[in-house]
Amino acid sequence: MFLNLVNPTESKLRLEGEGVYLREAQKGDYQAWADLRAASETWLVPWEPEWRFDELSRACYLWRLQGWRHDVKLGLASPFLVFRTSDDALVGGVNISNIRRGVAQDCTIGYWVGQPFARQGFTRAAVRAVVAYAFGPLGLHRVQAACVPTNFRSRGLLESIGFQEEGLARQYLKINGEWKDHVLYAILANEFHEGLLKV
Repeated sequence: MFLNLVNPTESKLRLEGEGVYLREAQKGDYQAWADLRAASETWLVPWEPEWRFDELSRACYLWRLQGWRHDVKLGLASPFLVFRTSDDALVGGVNISNIRRGVAQDCTIGYWVGQPFARQGFTRAAVRAVVAYAFGPLGLHRVQAACVPTNFRSRGLLESIGFQEEGLARQYLKINGEWKDHVLYAILANEFHEGLLKV
């Protein structure tokens, strides 16, 4: 099974996938995070919200870390950094956000990968592990994702896991300073589990 849950302490969740492991960000991850993001800036900027003037500063990272932890505490999100199992290199991140309970039982995921680690299967493995976590321990029914229509790599990744295209949302998110249309994708718990049986 490609997913294992390890809880060394109450607050440190770890997921394992095919060649990767995921855990919550820590203060000590700052330099690796900043170095990878800096080396991948031109690769990432076209697909992300506009970078702040201090985007890669320690202060900005700690501010983000505080926000992530606040959302985790409230049960609204579950953000992870992704590491290569063979050498513990940081390769990217996957975030579960907008967790809704009640009659919805769904969430949204987003992900990024550093350019040196692109097209090596790390993001696909990480997203699969996070989706399994969402449908397993989190007990959600539906996982959603959205891509700029021209981001064919991201669309292919989602489709390879079993996400289905559901439509186009006009000017859905502000990406790199401009409101962009997004293709909406989703996968349901039963679809994901049926897909695992076929692998």
